[in-house]
Amino acid sequence: MTPQKRLFDLFTACVLSVIVLPVIAVIAVLILLIDGGPVFHSGERMKTPTQGFRFYKFRTMRPDPNDSGVSGGDKADRITRTGAFLRRTRLDELPQLFNLFRGDISAVGPRPPLRQYVERFPDVYAQVLRARPGITGLATVHFNRHEHWLLARSRSAAETDAIYCRACIPRKARLDLIYQAHQGFCFDLVIILKTFVPSLR
Repeated sequence: MTPQKRLFDLFTACVLSVIVLPVIAVIAVLILLIDGGPVFHSGERMKTPTQGFRFYKFRTMRPDPNDSGVSGGDKADRITRTGAFLRRTRLDELPQLFNLFRGDISAVGPRPPLRQYVERFPDVYAQVLRARPGITGLATVHFNRHEHWLLARSRSAAETDAIYCRACIPRKARLDLIYQAHQGFCFDLVIILKTFVPSLR
């Protein structure tokens, strides 16, 4: 990550914190009142092919000690009452502001992958993770809804994994590499704008 991109991330985090922190507080209280604790979910994600970090989101599912892999239709019955709304609006990702302040992720970049997929597809992620993972990115803007539609059809963890590996990882990687080839301040602003204004996609 260049010093300029890190400065942009810190500026973005400071600006967003004014708006986001009160919203985080309200959502946290609602989760406690409606679904109970814990409020936050943390899991390992990868910032480089070998370096992981703790990744924070609002909890949107009932805990399962055997949980692994990405979320698909097989996990739909675990989604909490507040979780469905938080996922649909992507408000569950607001706690990632903490990761942005720490430098674990950037404002814009590929979405941080799970270690298991980095280890299974080392050649793909050796290229994708040349860029610092981000809160949003080109793949998020142009593929996120389709990915959700694909995975929502699965009825088992094995089916979710197969769909994700076959249909999602290659397509997202292509978009992430396009971002790498054109990344810059103006391109980042365009992606951020499209993230918040879906009609511009």
